[in-house]
Amino acid sequence: MNQLKTGAFSEIWTRNWKKNLFQPIDNSFLVLFRILFGAIMFWEVTRYFRYGWIYRYWMEPYFNFSYAPFNFHPLPGDGMFVLWLVLGLLAICITIGLFYRISATLFFLLFTYTYLLEQARYLNHFYLVILISFLMIFLPAHRNFSIDMRIGKRIRTPLAPLWTLWLIRFIIAVPYFFGGVAKLNPDWLQGYPLAIWLNPDFPILGQYFEEQWMVLFISYAGLLLDLLIVPFLIWRKSRWPAFIFITLFHLMNSQLFSIGIFPWFMIGATTMFFPPSWPRKALQMISDKVKSLSSEELTLYSEPSSSRKKLVLWALGLFVAIQVFLPLRHWLIPGNVHWTEGGHRYSWHMKLRSKDGQTTFILENKENSERIFVDLDGYLKDWQIDDMNGMPYMIWEFAQFLKEEYALMGVDVAVYAEALATLNDREPQYIIDPNVDLTSVSRPWFGWADWYEPLESPLRKKW
Repeated sequence: MNQLKTGAFSEIWTRNWKKNLFQPIDNSFLVLFRILFGAIMFWEVTRYFRYGWIYRYWMEPYFNFSYAPFNFHPLPGDGMFVLWLVLGLLAICITIGLFYRISATLFFLLFTYTYLLEQARYLNHFYLVILISFLMIFLPAHRNFSIDMRIGKRIRTPLAPLWTLWLIRFIIAVPYFFGGVAKLNPDWLQGYPLAIWLNPDFPILGQYFEEQWMVLFISYAGLLLDLLIVPFLIWRKSRWPAFIFITLFHLMNSQLFSIGIFPWFMIGATTMFFPPSWPRKALQMISDKVKSLSSEELTLYSEPSSSRKKLVLWALGLFVAIQVFLPLRHWLIPGNVHWTEGGHRYSWHMKLRSKDGQTTFILENKENSERIFVDLDGYLKDWQIDDMNGMPYMIWEFAQFLKEEYALMGVDVAVYAEALATLNDREPQYIIDPNVDLTSVSRPWFGWADWYEPLESPLRKKW
């Protein structure tokens, strides 16, 4: 009897949960998110022009570490400048809601293309931008306070289904929560790499940054903050204190680290945990022209068909499953993830390691066994070399490029790499086997490679 009651309760709860995801809510939060995303992206585009990053990252290098299997190349001539100009225009269109669906789709495709051109420019917030720009294609963020709404009045509505709010909350929660999960590693729990990075010149608190208790306090506070901030934001009674605390945290990070738009975007995006109608209520305090939702407007909302609901739920389930699996996949891969890099990317491992290295490539002519030491400055820029050092898969990729370069000259070579690396101030050691011809082995897409060297250097104690 109890099992029957439990089963019936479960069935009712599941049915109501699915139904509630499609109930109408005020879409002013969605309008704010669209404006916030578009404005921040436009700001980011202006920074690339202002600081000359377009030329530096995609036009100046002789070789780019593109992402396989895409292997894209930068546009020739002034093509990359034109592309970023288009990105700026698309960001404006998203902000004002002009040709919104087309603008969001093109922004996602073009920004993703620029991202796939260079692995040495990987940043977690670029990955977040790609995810959000992808979601923006499907979010009905243009049906209120937009030019599209004025052009096609039939799309105008002050309402949106509840799943749109929870999807935004989910994608904002992912970096927080899995950033905390990633901190559950021995180095972080012993205060590294913060013990290396914290600057004693930081105002007020800097005088304590060389003390072990302060480093450990900040390490564990950061861990707990990432793991608990989302539940505290969801709970109504703790929402305001949590928001103030996370805002101060992002402001401090913007001073401690060079992380661009990320802290500012996250401050704005975290407001999505407030009730969905809060932007409308905030505007009502400023202008009498902004009206509350009427019961008549609520009755005009029409739910999607049953088949459309199923499609949305399956798509949401698949997206959520992927975003949960990717940050946890390194637990299935042997070795220290910060050493081997297997499963490091797309896992929100933000500011978790200090990794340096030095790589020497040695070519051996297979015909006469002559050895040549490669001058990296002839192929790579300093920032590319810095990022490649300590990255086994990037070292492997450059080895394939060297073999192809010499093949064009009619020379068949084996490529070896003496790659030393240090993780979190450990003693340097080989990260890959220096006796392996990297052109004779394959890159592991998921898992451990036999040509990797395991991390054996112990963590040095600062105190």
